[in-house]
Amino acid sequence: MSSEKDAREAIDSGLAVAPHVIREHVVEIVSDAGEGAQKAGQSFGTISAKMGNGVWTVEIIPAEIQPPPRNAAGASGIRVRIGAFPITNMGDEVDLIVAFNEQALLGRLDRAQFKPDARILLESKWRNHPDPTIAAEYSEALSRLEDAGYRVLEVPMEEICLKHVTNPERGKNMLALGMLCRVYGRDMETARDTVRFTFRKKAQKVIDSNLTLLDAGYAWAAENLDFSYEVGPMEDTSDKIVVNGNQAIALGVMASGMEVCAMYPITPATSASHYLSDIFENVGGVVHQAEDEIAAAGVAIGASYAGKCSVTITSGPGMSLKTELIGLATMAEIPLVIVNVQRGGPSTGLPTKVEQGDLLQALFGAHGDAPKVVMAPATIQDCFYAIPTARKIAETFRIPVVVLSDANLATGQQPFTRPTFAKEWVAPPIDQRPVPEGSLPYDWDPKTGLSTRFIPGQKGGMHTLTGLAHTRSSKVAYLPLINQEGCEMRSLKIAALQKTLSTPKPHGADSGELLIVGWGSTQGAIHEAVDRCREAGLDVSALHLTFLQPMAPGIGDVLKRFRRVVAVEMNFADEDHHDLITEDNRRYSNLAFLLRARYLVDVQSFAHVHGQPLRPARIVNMIRETLKQEAVPETAS
Repeated sequence: MSSEKDAREAIDSGLAVAPHVIREHVVEIVSDAGEGAQKAGQSFGTISAKMGNGVWTVEIIPAEIQPPPRNAAGASGIRVRIGAFPITNMGDEVDLIVAFNEQALLGRLDRAQFKPDARILLESKWRNHPDPTIAAEYSEALSRLEDAGYRVLEVPMEEICLKHVTNPERGKNMLALGMLCRVYGRDMETARDTVRFTFRKKAQKVIDSNLTLLDAGYAWAAENLDFSYEVGPMEDTSDKIVVNGNQAIALGVMASGMEVCAMYPITPATSASHYLSDIFENVGGVVHQAEDEIAAAGVAIGASYAGKCSVTITSGPGMSLKTELIGLATMAEIPLVIVNVQRGGPSTGLPTKVEQGDLLQALFGAHGDAPKVVMAPATIQDCFYAIPTARKIAETFRIPVVVLSDANLATGQQPFTRPTFAKEWVAPPIDQRPVPEGSLPYDWDPKTGLSTRFIPGQKGGMHTLTGLAHTRSSKVAYLPLINQEGCEMRSLKIAALQKTLSTPKPHGADSGELLIVGWGSTQGAIHEAVDRCREAGLDVSALHLTFLQPMAPGIGDVLKRFRRVVAVEMNFADEDHHDLITEDNRRYSNLAFLLRARYLVDVQSFAHVHGQPLRPARIVNMIRETLKQEAVPETAS
């Protein structure tokens, strides 16, 4: 029986009610690792985006590859925020939760993730489990949830799945997707097309069984749930694509004209290279998986030296290993793009969690003076456009360019307007004409530090490439003035690029009481928080930085037009409630440190290393506290 027919019969029998029209909702699907919750949530986000909703997804990934089942600390899953307007962040607390076991659910509850009136759809198989300990745990959890005021609806997920498949653990995710499609009025043909695409590399019988489970979930929800919601489409009806940040980076690599990506697998960056490896050969590109991070940087530098600017994609520990070779690219002035998808540290730290702790490493992580360009995308769309920009800067200025993404962007899905290819994204053909007589491989322009790039094989361009201090002729030399000149010319490139940048405009008023400054993926949460506060009459604005080195001109003037400035970041800063912390020893967050040093402005820090994206409500409360206003509940929307 088709799900649409089941739904009509349910409406006729009075079980279904008219949908409640809402502007947005936050949904989570949580489970043990390996049960497909993330795939279900990604599909739900894609379906919602195709229906015109704003979407943002955040994957819930345990630190262990395969944690023990039914473990609150090892919960896996995904959060999906949908709305009738552009969604730029994960939002605050959750409205609806689908849980495959009660322990994964409690893991999220203990992190204060749910609204007080949240609805919970919970797998009921554990109630009568043959293991009395498990049955007791389920009963205790149910009582705790109901005592807290949550509406828990038990769903016989395994029982339903067993009617259609022999292994219910491989089917609950599509059953859950079907239920969500019914609850939120998703178009089922769009849902089926999405499922077909998701499993396109599987056998037809696998695709068919997943479609059957999708319909079964829809039908069960239509027959048994007495609530549903309607989230209208955004006003923007332009043609869009729906990808996550790592996919956007991979697409940006192709759009930039770069033909080599050298990498070594590392969470959370690996999926960018995996996605690229599936499609790169279609446009003549190569993904090289090296034996380690150091070799990956070497391969990328070698390819760039041979004439094609290349990219290496990694995360924080990989950046540490690549440091010496990035220094080589700086000294030898070889174009190189490095994508760092940041995670928590130090050491292996929080491999599956988000952080912005690599900013100072990106700027200063080198032996000696090694200037690099550092930029940070703020949205999924930015992840795409940042790469052609980085390639162009790297080749124009013969310098390494670091693109700081993070785990929040890496796995988050967001629709954005389909890019239209522009010829200026791609480098012009390599100039292989003979080098003019008298030209030098490092014939630095005294005003900009720029010099013409010699490509191996160019007639008259023979020279010895070295990582040692060298003259304009690339001759090794240690004379004081020669090393001083080399450092000065490499630094001038940063100044020359800075002159081409535009001053970022504040989000809100151009001057006032409080300015919130951020960078990277915090933009959406910061802007939403500032908008809420401005609607409440508070005098606050935001400034978001894309270029961290060099910083755009005029930023100091913007900072000085506000009485107070706070940097909001996902990295560490000391808090003054500790007795040992004083103005003399306080460590400020990364951006606050940079702004204080460069502009001599008293920039304070609002930072955390919780491993989770920032919620708008936390920023709202910080703003209200800073402005001496009463804090509001974090469930405010």
